[in-house]
Amino acid sequence: MEEQIRRVGFGPPWLRGGHVPGADGAGDGPAGGRKLWRLPWFSSVLIAVFVSIGSGFAARGQPEREQLDAFARALLLIGPALLVVRYRYPVLCVFGVALSAMLYLGAGYAYGPIFLTVAVACFAAIVSGHRRAAWWAIGLLWASQLLVGHVLYPHLPPSGDAGAAWGPEVGVAAWVAAVLVGSELVRVRREQWIHDRRERAAAEARRADEERLRIARELHDVLAHSISVINVQAGVGLALIDSDPEQARTALTTIKAASKEALGEVRQVLDTLRTSGDAPRTPAPGLDRLPELVEQAAGAGLSVELETEGDRVALSPGADLAAFRIVQEALTNVVRHSGSRTAHVRIGYGAGRLTLRIDDAGPATGDEAGGGGNGLVGMRERAAALGGTIEAGPRPDGGFRVRASLPLKPKETP
Repeated sequence: MEEQIRRVGFGPPWLRGGHVPGADGAGDGPAGGRKLWRLPWFSSVLIAVFVSIGSGFAARGQPEREQLDAFARALLLIGPALLVVRYRYPVLCVFGVALSAMLYLGAGYAYGPIFLTVAVACFAAIVSGHRRAAWWAIGLLWASQLLVGHVLYPHLPPSGDAGAAWGPEVGVAAWVAAVLVGSELVRVRREQWIHDRRERAAAEARRADEERLRIARELHDVLAHSISVINVQAGVGLALIDSDPEQARTALTTIKAASKEALGEVRQVLDTLRTSGDAPRTPAPGLDRLPELVEQAAGAGLSVELETEGDRVALSPGADLAAFRIVQEALTNVVRHSGSRTAHVRIGYGAGRLTLRIDDAGPATGDEAGGGGNGLVGMRERAAALGGTIEAGPRPDGGFRVRASLPLKPKETP
């Protein structure tokens, strides 16, 4: 059906998949032939045929009016001809159609379907946003009808015309009001439809951006820690491969384990993308995997001390994952940016919040303490998404501290 509408030219551009001319400069097509093809030729021809035939029947039923001649036929065709460009030049169309109707009525020809062309032009102008032009055009047409029918009729054809009665003017006013109100209702509905469509598109874009950010953050947290461990152990292996082959072997073993785990976690993230809407095959990491994290850090030469305060509470999957990633990123920063080989991780439950504190004794080596990349940014984003906060900065004694506070929520139950 939509393809047929586009092909024959029925309906305004917004219904046929195009744009209103002049609204954004688009929708005209790259070539002149395409522009002509997209004009509403078919509907305009149908209106021309209907108006011409209908006016002939109307003239037979109104013998007191002037009979149709060549000038009348020309006026009857001018309106439909202007309707061809009603979407490209709506102001020109509505005033041109109103003027042709004024001349037709002023010449004393029979009342009839010529008013259909006025209604279509007015509708196109209002829907395309040219409300004032449409109101002025139809207002001038109505005023000219009153002037001709009640003031100038002795000087205009047909001869012997006694003038128009005031009673039918009520029907004309009702017709004018119906055309204007109907067009305004369509315009309002169209604007609401466009607004809703833009809102949906914006919401989809926001969801896509949030999803890209989540994926980037997840991959960063997965890879940064493992690659940092691999980098440290590769340096150890290279340094000791000749003097202490056994220690070099241990470093290579650690590299193998870290790379295997990184591949597994990356695969889990990618599986989530491939099976959108399905539950992941493996559970997301949480604080219960901290011992594995400590073991990996030990493989990189970092001694981690874990401390828990308060009664442990089951966390929601999102909070559990965020807490694990925050600790993971903080330990990664210690491995990469701190000269200290020890770290202290404190997990506190209580007062409706989960607190995480990761300390290292410093000093910073090479890069800025705490990292200069996206690690701290990612931690803050994770905490903010849950309504929590992150504080990170140097300690007075020269080390570095990351402190997170996340709201405690009971684990969801199906």
